[in-house]
Amino acid sequence: MQQAQTSFTISTRGKGLYEFTDELARWVGDTGIGTGLLSLLCRHTSAGLIINENAASAVQRDIQRWMEASAPEGSHYEHDDEGPDDMPAHIRTMLTGSTLSIPCAGGRMMLGTWQGVYLFEHRRAPHRRTIVAHLIGE
Repeated sequence: MQQAQTSFTISTRGKGLYEFTDELARWVGDTGIGTGLLSLLCRHTSAGLIINENAASAVQRDIQRWMEASAPEGSHYEHDDEGPDDMPAHIRTMLTGSTLSIPCAGGRMMLGTWQGVYLFEHRRAPHRRTIVAHLIGE
């Protein structure tokens, strides 16, 4: 059994979806691990991880609109230490999650044809987000 671990830094420009599938794929291929399980952790409480369609940009726009409606900004939250987008960002992270697990075979992630891996930034301001990747297998 082999293991490999790294971290990715994603610079965001504010709210939105930031695909990093290609960077992950290169790293997985470079590890020399053929079959295994890739685990990802977003080390933040106001950004999350999702797997979704990466072919039609309308999908990303619709997801973002749905998220805005599901956890809107406003003065109705008690927690607003970092501004009106603070608590909604935490709720959105709860909805997207902070971890993903992706099976790998043949030195590749076993994603579907139209699937991509995204960091979902929930804050308005630009941030530098860290994603930890751990691959275990043989």
